[in-house]
Amino acid sequence: MTKKQHQFTSSAEGHWQRLGRRARGLLQGLAIGLTLGSAPLVASAQDDHHIQLPELGDSSSGLVSRAREKELGQMWLRMFRSQVPASSDALLQQYVENSLKSLAEYSPLEDKSLDVVVVKNDTMNAFAVPGGVVGVHTGLFLFAENEDQFASVLAHELAHLSQRHYARSLEAQRNSTLPTLAGMLGALVLAATAGGDAGIAAMTATQAAALDSQLRFSRQNEQEADRVGIETLAKAGLDPEAAGEMFEQMLKATRYYRRPPEFLLTHPVTEKRIADAKLRASRMAQTPLRDSREYHLMRARIRVAAEATPQQAVKRFQAELRGVNDNEDAARYGLALAQNAAGKPDSALDTLQPLLDKEPNKDAFILARAEIDLTRHDYNNATRRLQKAVDKNPKNHALIMGLANAHFKAGNYLAAERILKKHSRVRRKDPAVWYLLAETHGLAGDIVGVHEARAEYYILNGVFDKALQHLRHGVRLAQNDYQTHAILEQRMKDVIKMQEKAKEL
Repeated sequence: MTKKQHQFTSSAEGHWQRLGRRARGLLQGLAIGLTLGSAPLVASAQDDHHIQLPELGDSSSGLVSRAREKELGQMWLRMFRSQVPASSDALLQQYVENSLKSLAEYSPLEDKSLDVVVVKNDTMNAFAVPGGVVGVHTGLFLFAENEDQFASVLAHELAHLSQRHYARSLEAQRNSTLPTLAGMLGALVLAATAGGDAGIAAMTATQAAALDSQLRFSRQNEQEADRVGIETLAKAGLDPEAAGEMFEQMLKATRYYRRPPEFLLTHPVTEKRIADAKLRASRMAQTPLRDSREYHLMRARIRVAAEATPQQAVKRFQAELRGVNDNEDAARYGLALAQNAAGKPDSALDTLQPLLDKEPNKDAFILARAEIDLTRHDYNNATRRLQKAVDKNPKNHALIMGLANAHFKAGNYLAAERILKKHSRVRRKDPAVWYLLAETHGLAGDIVGVHEARAEYYILNGVFDKALQHLRHGVRLAQNDYQTHAILEQRMKDVIKMQEKAKEL
């Protein structure tokens, strides 16, 4: 997060506590969903025989309707965003969204509309929240060695959603101490922001308190999510054996790291679980090996950012290019990004050019080339190149954001404003779009637009009081613009209802 963006969002600090008090029931309920799988997998098949689970659609899963889950999920997402640094990488966001969308088509998930948050954190973690919210830490790319392994984690999370484990857990947990379970939500936020032992300790404490009542149900949920997730992988044409491979990667992490990845705290792995996953996969039809180069390109982006300095990233990718490398294109791409970040755009262009020569229309390479232009302050070439790409791919989120950002840096604020206003109608729930639009409005001289965009940004981050402040300013300034005045007044009513709903939940 830049210094400027930090200043923009600093007023959100502390709102977690206030929103938490207003939405106590929300936090309590959602925490149950987030504790799925919190106990170790230690029981035998004999134990599983005694587990009585409600069938999907019966009275117990009716305790929480799908509409209620959606409502809870959206409120949770706003709170989470107010506390957790999200990735601002539009290309990475687009990749994760497309990956989940593709998998969802082959999953039993009824409502396939998903909200995706990419958390800027080097730890291995992913999670699903009732209502179709899926979170992925950037660190997952560092642990998953190929696209199929990465997809296996996403498929597992989609399985938790499709099987409605949140609704079913309410029946099993109705006698649990809800304040204790509410601590799990806070611990997840703590782990996502600090990524340190504080979050682990918080999770461990809350797990211990609820362990006895959760053990059997959580184990069954994880087994079911494994099964459904592996089936989804196979149906999507991905390698079902990747699930077992990923579990092995997780198990290795417990041996080589001081503490286990956060993902293992809610998805514990044992040798038995690995064996079960491999056995299921062996019963599936064999899938041909696929080209997962796109994944490795995204992984290279994460690896550049994960290094302490761009110079260190340059050395690492140079070494990879000199050695035997199955992913030479990704190593070359990563090196070009690192060289540009290190202030060496000429070297970056020399490195990138072979990739551009092979695939001049590939969005990742076009964006990298435009970034080199921007580093050189060659704004005309950057905007021209990106405009041509957007004309060919008018729905490509990463290219659109790249073009808007290039115009912004070039001082073409009206052009950037025009692009972002149109894009904000397509991606109304994307905080990054509203953030850049607010900045652009300000520099373009549209003060009412600044307040409107900042209000939407704060709404998406659950900071309702700040959103109302900006909307009130906008209403006052738009007295002579009937349409805008009416829109902002209606939005104020919407935000007030959100606040009231938070108090009721």
